[in-house]
Amino acid sequence: MKQLREIDNQTHDLLKDEEVLSISLKNPSAFALLVDRYQLAFIKAAYKIVKNKEEAEDIVQEAFTKIYLNAGKFREVENATFKSWAYKVVRNVALNHYGKLKKDYERYGRLDDAPAMAFADNSMEKELAREETAGFVRKTLEFLPKQFESALKKYYIEDKSQKMIAEEEGITLATVKMRLFRARKIFKEKIKTEEKQLSWII
Repeated sequence: MKQLREIDNQTHDLLKDEEVLSISLKNPSAFALLVDRYQLAFIKAAYKIVKNKEEAEDIVQEAFTKIYLNAGKFREVENATFKSWAYKVVRNVALNHYGKLKKDYERYGRLDDAPAMAFADNSMEKELAREETAGFVRKTLEFLPKQFESALKKYYIEDKSQKMIAEEEGITLATVKMRLFRARKIFKEKIKTEEKQLSWII
């Protein structure tokens, strides 16, 4: 075993994405390596769909959260790679945001939807959402306040809409949005914090 912080950048580069993802199941701080590798590329991919930098950054933050929560369900089948799987998640999240933007702004003119239509297939993401929540997800959510944990699980794991969550929880849609935003922020801070602590790579 080696401490993550004892491994130099060259060793980091030798680790495959799939290996890092597997390691992150037990050591969440390892996931930061994938964030470093793909954050800029993912933002560019999201920007091509929504045409807005801030929106693209929010999309990528949400996508990384979803990727992290579903890390235990990723399987290398039929030559699938982390990169192709992760890009699909980013594109699906971007499509979801794009649809909302289109509804919000359609009164002001037609948005260019050509780039978005190329990524309409979200079958893999739906399949992941339907699967039983892996044990590691429950453990990584333990540090969240209960109301945030509930919202995050229902939205990302159970694939429920924000409107449905609001109805089940007896709260407003705005409250659901706030809880999801706060939960994603806490997750991001948690990963940064754990990156500074002792973590182990097998």
